[in-house]
Amino acid sequence: MSTPRVLPIATAAALDDLELAARLVVEGARSGQHRSPFHGFTAEFSQHRPYRPGDDIKHLDWKLLARTDRLYSRQFRETTNLSVMLAIDTSASMNFGETTGNDRERSGNDTGTALTKFRYAVVMAAALAHVIIEQGDAVGLMSWSGDKFAYVPARGGKPHRQLLFAALARLTPGGQCPLDRLIARGGELLRRRGVLITLSDFYDASETTLRELRRTARRGHDLTLFQIVSRPELAFPYSGSVEFEDLESSERRVLDAEEAAAGYRAAIATFIEEYRRDLHRDGHEHVLMPTDVAVHSALRAYLVRRSANAADLTGLAHGLR
Repeated sequence: MSTPRVLPIATAAALDDLELAARLVVEGARSGQHRSPFHGFTAEFSQHRPYRPGDDIKHLDWKLLARTDRLYSRQFRETTNLSVMLAIDTSASMNFGETTGNDRERSGNDTGTALTKFRYAVVMAAALAHVIIEQGDAVGLMSWSGDKFAYVPARGGKPHRQLLFAALARLTPGGQCPLDRLIARGGELLRRRGVLITLSDFYDASETTLRELRRTARRGHDLTLFQIVSRPELAFPYSGSVEFEDLESSERRVLDAEEAAAGYRAAIATFIEEYRRDLHRDGHEHVLMPTDVAVHSALRAYLVRRSANAADLTGLAHGLR
């Protein structure tokens, strides 16, 4: 029998109690028992053994066959205590958010409190940390604003979870966040093969960012990028003469919204699609997360997809033992 929720999930996400928000979001994301989304990812090569009839030929080492003229199967082992690093964009653009009546109806947010992109990212990070630590793995946190670098090493256990929640609660958006440096640092701080999850709108991303992602992947790390956007950024639901402010530069400009709408919508769609294409080309996972989608629904979709991938690799590891 499940424990009844005291508060709607979206309401809890808007509250200051980050632990409660994370717990309720995770509870809402669970629909039946599914395989751990991270265990089994680190299926690492262990050794060769002579091929035996019945072995799956896709695990044959063809290069070794060419050198020795003998058939060998590759065996793998599943490592545990995976390390996951959460990297959060704290740039000023992440402080944008607007909740309309329709947004509240879709998300279940009955408080009318706006979830900015930054708050959405923080709650999602807390929920991910909750899941990862519950399954016995380690999770850490990074952010970078200007010259200020915040870092919590990847560890496991409930006391560490409280420490990580406290660090998340202290983060505030402002200025610019050097995503390329943040990602590069994450790849360095993950000492062995792990997972780097970056939560950002990626407005500050550049070719240098993509280069650092490729470099981090070459270290053996798995990269997932949560692109967090608000519905107004996608739909541009404005009319008349509107003054817009760049949250990072404070530059202001008055535009005719109807005149700018078509060009803006085409530009934002192109930006997201090109970035998604570039990431997929390099083998990274891209997840678009509009803030009007309830956090628990977005988390559930990610965990289900991630669990399927982990199950494939776990099956590979066990099948070759």
